[in-house]
Amino acid sequence: MNKQKLRLRYYFKKFTRRFNKYPMTNSKAKIKWPELTSGVLLKRYKRFLADVCLDGADGEGKGAEVTAYCSNTGTMKTCSDPGQRVWMSMSDNMKRKHRRTWEMIEMPGSLVGVNTGIPNKLVRITVEAGEIDELSGYEVVRPEVKVGNSRIDLLLTGSDKKDCYVEIKNCTLVEGRVAMFPDAVTTRGQKHIIELESQVKKGNRGVMFYLIQRVDADEFQPADLIDPKYGKLLRKACKNGVEILAYDVDIDLESIRIRNRVPVRL
Repeated sequence: MNKQKLRLRYYFKKFTRRFNKYPMTNSKAKIKWPELTSGVLLKRYKRFLADVCLDGADGEGKGAEVTAYCSNTGTMKTCSDPGQRVWMSMSDNMKRKHRRTWEMIEMPGSLVGVNTGIPNKLVRITVEAGEIDELSGYEVVRPEVKVGNSRIDLLLTGSDKKDCYVEIKNCTLVEGRVAMFPDAVTTRGQKHIIELESQVKKGNRGVMFYLIQRVDADEFQPADLIDPKYGKLLRKACKNGVEILAYDVDIDLESIRIRNRVPVRL
């Protein structure tokens, strides 16, 4: 076995031991990471860019500085500290200016998934596999459904069930083992809550699904200090029948999958 493979095996075992403190679920629905390159985060800037110094753990360019694309448009509070180890994937699209995509960061309590494209895919395949009890038993799962002036992430339908509209939110902000959303004021997110509430009034189900892409949260709550209007709307919608689900993940250097339901405190 060459030195590159030995290094990758070392890091995989190290972080699997360190972060997978909890029992593994039996979920078979997971997303496997593509080949990853690691380095140290230098800075994140202009919302969509991050400069990284490669650490050479995968045999590539130790000490070289590269720029990765960051899909997360929020503040990334508690998951974008300079000096932390990060992992990036490489796109096959040669036309992309920045072919690397920032996928994960190592924070003191957990690996954290920062790619905002992951939650919708992961929740969808887990629902389709029937592995989220609260959303099981539906025959059809449709993504990106237009509702009013918005698009809702999933529509679940079944012959003997109410239509179920599911809006999925990526949650990476954790402080004091409490996961919170949003990490920046979100007028778009506020609109989604209102749309779900309107669906409940029509006799359908409306579900806010918060996917916490880390393992160090014991509960979830709205981030009132960041966006008080969002928290107010969420509490009102909950009283009017909108359901709130929060789940965390199993995440390591090989894959990510949904793990356990996290209590919600409003």
